[in-house]
Amino acid sequence: MRLIEKEAIKGDSDPKALAAYGMLVRTKEADGEVWEQMWLRFVEGRPVITITTQFFEYSCQKLAAMGKKALLMIWDNASWHTRSKEVGCWIPSHNREVKDSGEGVRIVCCLLPKKSPWLNAIEPKWIHGKRKVIEPEELIGADELADRVCGVFGCAHDPHLAIPQEVA
Repeated sequence: MRLIEKEAIKGDSDPKALAAYGMLVRTKEADGEVWEQMWLRFVEGRPVITITTQFFEYSCQKLAAMGKKALLMIWDNASWHTRSKEVGCWIPSHNREVKDSGEGVRIVCCLLPKKSPWLNAIEPKWIHGKRKVIEPEELIGADELADRVCGVFGCAHDPHLAIPQEVA
């Protein structure tokens, strides 16, 4: 299937792009069976660093509810992962809070080698998901797109992450 870029309708207030944070969560059960689930959160506006830390907090809360103690975050070398001073400071600070309180989920980041997306297990999921939600004939709205993506990955369409107005 070949996609052709479509013109947006003038005056349409619907976003022309939709950003999402995603995490492929794999856990091994006591019986040895591997459980896999995709967690997604869409973003109001641009996916800036403050939103990244919101996604981490969301993920850590869900993992803590599952009784997990650590999150092994496997990242590619995208600049928004490796060059962010805020995220670089937030993760150690978060981990200190977890250690001091004895509660919560630590985050351990592991960077993949440059230009090696095939090593990241989430990449094939993204590609197959994109192919399943595309609409070659017409434009689809941001809400419908988010619903389709959540349907493909079997996850809830949670409220979008956003920067609080007093900060923006």
